[in-house]
Amino acid sequence: MLKVLKFGGSSLADAQQFAKVKAIVEADESRRVVIVSAPGKRFSGDHKITDLLYLCAAHIKYGVSCEEIFDMIRTRYLEIAHDCGLKLDLNPDFDALWAKMQECIEKDELASRGEYFSARLMAEYLGYEFLDAAEWVKFRFDGTVDTDATYEALRRAAGDRSVVIPGFYGVMPDGRIRTFSRGGSDITGALAAAALDADVYENWTDVSGILMADPRIVDDPAPIRHLTYGELRELSYIGAQVLHEGTIFPVREKNIPLNIRNTNEPEHPGTTILESIEEDTNDGSFITGIAGKKGFSVITIAKTGMSGDPGTLVRILEILAKHEVNVEYIPSGIDIISLVVESKKVSKCLYAMLGELQKEVQPNKITVTEHIAVVAAVGRKMAYRPGVSGKIFAKLGENGVNIRMITQGPEELNIIVGVEEKDFAQAIRVLYDSFVKEHI
Repeated sequence: MLKVLKFGGSSLADAQQFAKVKAIVEADESRRVVIVSAPGKRFSGDHKITDLLYLCAAHIKYGVSCEEIFDMIRTRYLEIAHDCGLKLDLNPDFDALWAKMQECIEKDELASRGEYFSARLMAEYLGYEFLDAAEWVKFRFDGTVDTDATYEALRRAAGDRSVVIPGFYGVMPDGRIRTFSRGGSDITGALAAAALDADVYENWTDVSGILMADPRIVDDPAPIRHLTYGELRELSYIGAQVLHEGTIFPVREKNIPLNIRNTNEPEHPGTTILESIEEDTNDGSFITGIAGKKGFSVITIAKTGMSGDPGTLVRILEILAKHEVNVEYIPSGIDIISLVVESKKVSKCLYAMLGELQKEVQPNKITVTEHIAVVAAVGRKMAYRPGVSGKIFAKLGENGVNIRMITQGPEELNIIVGVEEKDFAQAIRVLYDSFVKEHI
């Protein structure tokens, strides 16, 4: 058996967290591949190492000294090394990095050093070999990952060894370091798991799995023990802060279970994500999770006979694409089409876009409704439950939440309602209390 583990920044904040990571790795001999992030915050008001490195890059860009910030970064790693009792001396590496910063260094390379030094220390601490991500994570010039080349390179570089790998970055065809977007260490871990055909990909963070609702809105929401990759995708898209978006695809493609665990509570099973789950349709729960986000506008276009004109929707979408506006949802009627879009994406082009829609489509009426939030109930078992939509709408209505829009996917994996932003938190609480809390 092989388990690939990724530890987030909170799991590597100081020597105490390093010790927790070591205990977790040593508790299971199959945990032979470890991906690490840069150290995160130790306490409120502290700084993430990656934030400090980006700050250094900004100072360099504008010709401002960043020596004090750099010394903070160096001291942080040296303290971890000392407190862990490590003999590894990183000072020569930091000296070399500082010299390079005085000459010329790209922002991505500088930002990547947080993970690089973190992995160097962790490899020494665990007695594992250090394997640089630049040796196997292969980017194309367009910024996408060449998965075939990446998988082949890792299999060749790692073999059967126990290794620690820095997350977050890889290498371009010309040898330059390139980073993923923030949180990209999740992707590094997923790529490693897929490349090595791991039995499990464990993603260790500071929460015990995925919660059924936002704890900032719902008091003490229940954890989700199991969910499918499809449900995870839906929850992530609609606003749940779960994993980096790109994490899902490499492990899903290989059907590798993804287990989200808590470094500070290692005995908790966390959340396990699978491609499919054998259902018990007799239990009382049919909602897996509830999520949502604010900041939407709804453009409603009404035109008599629209349903008989197959080209109308195409022309509408072409106009929005011209203005680089993505349509999130398209609830519609016989002679009405509604377009749900992010308000910030249309704020500068709204009137120009409306003018083009008026000219091209010649509708009877166009209206724009702002300050809309979307709330989604996600659950693979909703398809087995007749009348779910009606029950959801009834509960929201009973509790004074006015529904402005309704949409549901053809696979019945989610039911999405649009509500006024002022009702956003109330809508989530109503759904949780009505359909989750009573079955816990």
